[in-house]
Amino acid sequence: ILGNSGSGKTTLLHIIAGLLSPAEGSVHIAEAELTAMSGTACDRFRGRHIGIVFQQLHLLPTLTVGENLLIAPYLAGLPQQRERVVEVLQSLEIADKIHAYPHQLSYGQRQRVAIARAVINNPRLILADEPTSALDDRHCQQVLELLLAQAQRHQATLVIATHDRRLKERVANKLEL
Repeated sequence: ILGNSGSGKTTLLHIIAGLLSPAEGSVHIAEAELTAMSGTACDRFRGRHIGIVFQQLHLLPTLTVGENLLIAPYLAGLPQQRERVVEVLQSLEIADKIHAYPHQLSYGQRQRVAIARAVINNPRLILADEPTSALDDRHCQQVLELLLAQAQRHQATLVIATHDRRLKERVANKLEL
């Protein structure tokens, strides 16, 4: 989803994720109607089936990088797999930061941790809101490769909302707001 700031990209992603309710209609993901679920049921569903990379990273400052990743499966009621944490961090070249706290990382590193957290549960739907906005070209490419590989590996749908034109040529389907 391409569009300028203020065009509604983030709002659309939040509606798709069940974080906001649409003014009318309903949201169906993986044969489930999010708009009909209770808040708790929607949270659990989101944790198991949707990975989200927010513009604001929402890393927990009192947890290490590894703990920030392990909390996602815990909150979703899924088993915690330390091997998966290492695998995802290695794919983003930040495995050496597993014991670091968010304040000890650069913004680009924190953004990669947030992306790792979004894919850690092998979601069927990955929503990424400006996932490459603070990354240099090399890391932009790595992040896009991780998101595309994750989507392909698990037959997940990937929706990226961005104004980053570096992504435009690499994504097959585009919607401009």
